[in-house]
Amino acid sequence: MRVLMTGGGTGGHVNPALAIANTIKLNDPDAVIEYVGTKKGIENKLVPKAGYQIHYVEIQGFRRKLSPANLKAAYLAVTSPYKARAIIEEFKPDIVVGTGGYVSWPVIKAAADMGIPTALHESNAIAGVAVKMLQKYVDRIYLNFEKTGETLTCEREKLMKVGNPVMTGFASVSREEARAKLGIDDKYKYIILSYAGSMGAEKVNDAILCLMKEFTSKHLEVYHIHATGAIENELMTSQFKEMGLDKFENIELCEYIYDMPLKMAAADLTINRAGAMTVSELAVTGKSAIFIPSPNVAENHQYKNAKVLYDADAAGLFEEKELTDGARPLVEKVAQLLTDEGETERRKWSENIRQFAVADSNKLIYNDLLKLVEKSKK
Repeated sequence: MRVLMTGGGTGGHVNPALAIANTIKLNDPDAVIEYVGTKKGIENKLVPKAGYQIHYVEIQGFRRKLSPANLKAAYLAVTSPYKARAIIEEFKPDIVVGTGGYVSWPVIKAAADMGIPTALHESNAIAGVAVKMLQKYVDRIYLNFEKTGETLTCEREKLMKVGNPVMTGFASVSREEARAKLGIDDKYKYIILSYAGSMGAEKVNDAILCLMKEFTSKHLEVYHIHATGAIENELMTSQFKEMGLDKFENIELCEYIYDMPLKMAAADLTINRAGAMTVSELAVTGKSAIFIPSPNVAENHQYKNAKVLYDADAAGLFEEKELTDGARPLVEKVAQLLTDEGETERRKWSENIRQFAVADSNKLIYNDLLKLVEKSKK
């Protein structure tokens, strides 16, 4: 089977695509899989690292306010499918699969116009712009949430609830095995894993630096790994050094976490955004988590994701507006959780968040992709 994947801009779009691609290769080692993205997205790092060839088309989103940039966005929306068509004609895929982001538009649209089977996966509760634009052209739309279908107007038979595809490495390594592989099995009592999204988030990074200064640097039994994201990395690294945090062996700052399944397995507590992919990974691994949802997303869907878990006593939740003045509420909560007394709450969160995992998502998607390909050949 020849499969062309697309989806880009952020890890929330790229990681589901890679999870689907890896599942296909696991079940069909002879499958040929390539990827289409943009030169500016995180896919430039993640896709080659995963071992897949990447092609590029130029596309950009529209600004909410009137801007000359919207003229270029409109031009690219019209012309980019022609560039995508050239890639498709050369690769000759049996099916094209998109996972959101603006780059999905030209690739899926071109494939559909050429009569090639197409599928989209929507991770979030509210369907994104690209998915809404493409819904009438595709053969299948996989949903993480049942209610996402309410935000779409296409035929109901196109929709299939499958949950979120998760990278195969998640939940395959125990906490002890992960710590041993990282070389920290007997050096630290607790491990915090925090990250501000693939591109970065200023408010999250600021809060984490406060946490490192006020808590982690004073608790040498705690090892803290934080990923700043691409855009914020240079500034955060400078502030990190100015605060003298680079002198502590128990604190690690990086741009992006490429071995997330291993580091997540080792962690006792994670602090992160509340994108659908992150929520799914934490549910599969059963990790205790504190969410700081992004307020800058459509329909405030990250807060809604996190609030469902918070209400189920499956995670902690802080809005960005609560983390001013030295991020004191976050510091106090982490300090309370990482004690012997706090283990009860962490264990409760871990048990409850597992109830939100869809264990067979990858298999459901793979089997349906086979059906779409077989149907097109009849």
